[in-house]
Amino acid sequence: MNKVRLCLLALLFGVLTGCQDDDSFSTNVSNILSFTADTVRLDTVFSAVPTTTRTFWVHNESGDGIRCTNIRLQRGNQSGFRVNVDGVYLGAESGYQTSDVEIRKGDSIRVFVELTSAMNGKDKPYLVEDNLLFRLESGVTQQVNLNAYSWDAIKYRDVHIRKDTTLTGDKPIIVYGKLTVEENATLTLAAGTTLYFHDGGGIDVYGRLCSEGEAGKEVILRGDRLDWMFDYLPYDLMSGLWSGVHFYGSSYDNVMEFTDLHSAFNGIVCDSANVEKQKLTLKNMTVHNCQGTGLGATNCKVTAENCQFTNTLYECVDIKGGDVTLNHCTLAQFYPFDSNRRPALSYHSTANMPLLRMDCINSIVTGYPEDVVNGATENEEIPFNYRFISSILRTPKVEDAAHVIDVIFENVEDTASIQGEKHFKLVDLDRQHYDFHLDPGSPAVNKGNTEYPVSNDRDGKTRDGQPDIGCFEEIKSN
Repeated sequence: MNKVRLCLLALLFGVLTGCQDDDSFSTNVSNILSFTADTVRLDTVFSAVPTTTRTFWVHNESGDGIRCTNIRLQRGNQSGFRVNVDGVYLGAESGYQTSDVEIRKGDSIRVFVELTSAMNGKDKPYLVEDNLLFRLESGVTQQVNLNAYSWDAIKYRDVHIRKDTTLTGDKPIIVYGKLTVEENATLTLAAGTTLYFHDGGGIDVYGRLCSEGEAGKEVILRGDRLDWMFDYLPYDLMSGLWSGVHFYGSSYDNVMEFTDLHSAFNGIVCDSANVEKQKLTLKNMTVHNCQGTGLGATNCKVTAENCQFTNTLYECVDIKGGDVTLNHCTLAQFYPFDSNRRPALSYHSTANMPLLRMDCINSIVTGYPEDVVNGATENEEIPFNYRFISSILRTPKVEDAAHVIDVIFENVEDTASIQGEKHFKLVDLDRQHYDFHLDPGSPAVNKGNTEYPVSNDRDGKTRDGQPDIGCFEEIKSN
């Protein structure tokens, strides 16, 4: 019985001793905290727009408890950073600090950081920074640097353009809601202009849109997320961040040149109109990474030269009747976020929307599926006029001299990595990195038809006497 009591007493003593050790806090200057990040960077942010939340951990691996007598923002409320330490918000009521935060040995606390920076009146991004200071009971002060580049932007919210208007690239423009171009008005986007669209934002055109980019000074249409989803994946590489550009039935004579449109839901949608009038002309255009359709043309007249339509969940180009010409274009269906990708090119004819013309000339139409070309007519009595001329197609080979002229068919029995990807510099599905410039070994090199000349390529580079198929001209070594 005495042995049992002795064992119980020893056990109780051990427990009490253990609790006492765990609850002791060191004032030794060698016992310090460790951080999962010594600097929290929020990259480039827009002034006066709240950022997403970043987080880091504070670990105590010193072998004894550590008490922080004070944790505070060095600049208080002057920088715009907002911090929550282990559930305590460092706000005005607390003087932007907290006290007596205990971190036992082997334990951790989590810190959350956000920023809403003030307008700085500068044309370029401006560095905003602060330090989160950890004052230990030992007298040691440790810090984590918080920084971002703040960029003043012009903000538009549900704006209606009712007279001819030009937007320039002096500052970034953030669009909340729709930028609506009314009938009888023209919106011009000057070279070098970038529009950043918030979730659901886009351009609705009832009048006319002229996107006048230049080689080296492109117009860029994109989402407004500047942060990163993962360390390797910025939000700018995600799809469906904004709604895209919609040309309504009353809109004609639209022109988009040297314009990069990416990460939208539907890139460009053209509603039914008078097929005898030019609806839209695209030159040196990129439409990439859309959660819907890249270019959707319904019973209207559209011309595309030197254009890249790539990586869309629905069709890269979807033509329903009308009059559409694709010359020196690259259509590549490698959409990374869903295996149920639709074809790269679809063209259809119905009684209400007859296909008067669909010419695909000097173009690459490829992707992962075995067949990325889909054409159909409602019946044989209505116009169904299409031609493929001097193009590369990933579709089962057909013999049709009236509609298929000097076409290279990919061998669909080969794997997509051999056939579809081999044309291009880079197709990295895992990291969503793509470069649709031609690989020197692509069969598209030197196979273009000179009877349908386009003097420059997508980059504005002069094509040589034997042009390449697709929107990019491969640089030939002498």
